[in-house]
Amino acid sequence: MLRGLLTSLIVALAALALASADSPRKSTSWDLGGIPTEKTHVVDLTYAISGKIPAWPGDERAFETHVIATPEKDGYFARSFSMPEHYGTHMDAPSHFPPGKLTIDQIPAERLFGPAVVIDVRDEAAKNPDYRLMVTRVHKWEAQHGQIPFGAIVLLRTGWASRWPDQARYRNADASGVMHFPGFSVEAARLLVSRGAVALGIDTLSIDYGPSPDFEVHRVDLPAGLYNLENLANLDQLPEAGAFVIAAPIKLEGGSGGPTRVFAILPNQEKR
Repeated sequence: MLRGLLTSLIVALAALALASADSPRKSTSWDLGGIPTEKTHVVDLTYAISGKIPAWPGDERAFETHVIATPEKDGYFARSFSMPEHYGTHMDAPSHFPPGKLTIDQIPAERLFGPAVVIDVRDEAAKNPDYRLMVTRVHKWEAQHGQIPFGAIVLLRTGWASRWPDQARYRNADASGVMHFPGFSVEAARLLVSRGAVALGIDTLSIDYGPSPDFEVHRVDLPAGLYNLENLANLDQLPEAGAFVIAAPIKLEGGSGGPTRVFAILPNQEKR
């Protein structure tokens, strides 16, 4: 069924692009895997990459661009760039933490699309920057929306995106250099793995909370074959259930991760 949804979505996106080319303001109706939708809304969950965005400590000066062709000299414009694999809005491949095996180019395409499960913990994170998602909070979501569907992309909405692009506030480090931001707990990650989730995502630097000394959640979900999406934008625009997410990473051979364009498809212009 998921493969059928993906095929329908690709066809629908192509139709949407053609309609937009004819009339940028025209509303488009199409069918998403048998679900009738009108005026479908697309939300970009990706930050633009530059050398001025919040980075993991040590990566602050790691993004570089060089102009290699100019219209005046060459008749066209082109640049080269270099950056870490885990910078900006990006994906962690399973191989990022062994014994996870798949590199970013090996993740099957069907896993890059799935229903979005958005767990909203903004209130909790506002009170405690070291908040970690607990199993009870996952159960609360399921009591409202049903059991997390197989193949889900589970997104933790912490509200931390309101601090972007202020690196000091986004890292929220104390005098000793320990960062403080919310994340998933090991117990919640294990539950989500058991539910058949394909990915965990968050609007902070890491799915592990800031003070984590050893990336314990990475060591649970990546070896289980999931991937992570970190530094997500605009999660406040998604409903807790009912949207679909597409994650399109750079297909970098042998990559432990890479920059990723992530966007959500919201039927009926659902927007939060």
